[in-house]
Amino acid sequence: MASTNSLGDVAVLGLGKTGLGVASYLADLLGTRVSSVTLYGGLRSKQDQESLALERRGVRVVYGSESLEGTYDLAVASPGIPQDSPFFQSALAHAKATIGEPEFAWRESPERWVAITGTNGKTTTTLLVTELLQVGGLVASAVGNVGTVATGEVAKRAEGSWFVAELSSFQLATSSQLRPRVACLLNVTPDHLEWHGSMEAYAAAKERVFAQMAGDDLAVVSVEDQWCRAVASRLEKRGIRVCRVSVHGEQDSPDAAFVRDGRLVVRNKGTEHTLILTQNLSIRGDHNVQNALVAAATAVELGVSEDAVSHGLMSFHPLEHRIEPCGSAGGVQYVNDSKATNVDSVEKALTAFVPGKVIVLLGGHDKGTTLATLAHAVSSRCKAAVCYGEAGPRIAEALRAEDGDMGLVVRQAPHMLEALEEARSLAQPGDVVLLSPACSSFDEFGNYQQRGRRFKELVAELIAREGEADE
Repeated sequence: MASTNSLGDVAVLGLGKTGLGVASYLADLLGTRVSSVTLYGGLRSKQDQESLALERRGVRVVYGSESLEGTYDLAVASPGIPQDSPFFQSALAHAKATIGEPEFAWRESPERWVAITGTNGKTTTTLLVTELLQVGGLVASAVGNVGTVATGEVAKRAEGSWFVAELSSFQLATSSQLRPRVACLLNVTPDHLEWHGSMEAYAAAKERVFAQMAGDDLAVVSVEDQWCRAVASRLEKRGIRVCRVSVHGEQDSPDAAFVRDGRLVVRNKGTEHTLILTQNLSIRGDHNVQNALVAAATAVELGVSEDAVSHGLMSFHPLEHRIEPCGSAGGVQYVNDSKATNVDSVEKALTAFVPGKVIVLLGGHDKGTTLATLAHAVSSRCKAAVCYGEAGPRIAEALRAEDGDMGLVVRQAPHMLEALEEARSLAQPGDVVLLSPACSSFDEFGNYQQRGRRFKELVAELIAREGEADE
């Protein structure tokens, strides 16, 4: 149920999906809880059908500007607008309070929230938690960075339902009152440092998901990296219940999730719940075992039975662009992991396959991140690597320097098409050709989804050609 507090005059920053969703929600409240809505589109914004529709509903839309005028009781900023940007600073100067969209949605409807953050695995875990809650008989919706603007769901939210929110570091950086019933931190590895300014600032933004937790709230924290271990320790010192999650070692805390004898185990307030074998998960790799443990711990905490959790874990299938099987030809399997836009996600993806059988496609827009750990992982687990696109030469150089004469085959190609053809020429029956780029897609594609779908199209064409050759 939404809040009934008066919001007064509200400014909305950004004319993307989030800004449009917030403005639409506020437009429905004009004349009751909202006095006026002004949507500032940003420097490159132009009128389109969606913004025109908002204007017809009473929203004032300002195009081509990041300078607010007048005074506002509240400003709601879209994610991706840095706090030190002139746009955000203008909002601070003209509004009594400036917050991000998830914070606004939580203030409007603060009951029954699960929040999930981390560098990698957020979407998979968010959708898996949502499915486990639904299998357990609860009403749950996935919102946030997963693609559904939380504010847009508030007005139609069913009584007693749960919001399972994927929250990015951008969204958390502007939160102040957000208090989930369960909050999950999957991992913290270098990413978006150009936006946050430092690794410390990036990690601090992730940790904000726990800032308001107290009482019987539960923090579910992986302890597989140093940043997360430090967060878990700080939360325990605050007296917060922490469920420590580890794929590689049993935890002895009252709340924990781990693997024992090949099975997922969740301990909740000292009571153990033994779930399915890891080999029965449809999602592959150690990182997905971790995602399953986090989701299972969350579901058990919220009252879902062992049987329902186990059933939900077994029925959950890989998401598009996340270690997604997309066919085989000539005994070679092709896998689309286009969502792997940073080094850490590729390192995790490689754990899903037999060492020495993987030919990995790496490249795209160069984020400038260090490649040392990527080079080590590829050298130790892969048969070959084909490096392409803008970042291709730098990645190839790092791989050759790491591997020396150990036998990793390193090839280069100008684009993804040629990289796939090169990989096919290297592959033997039993091998896996894995698109897991470690880079964003912006040198060749509009986004990782477009890149992944193009890869699947190319694989489908390859399979068709090989099928014709066999006839």
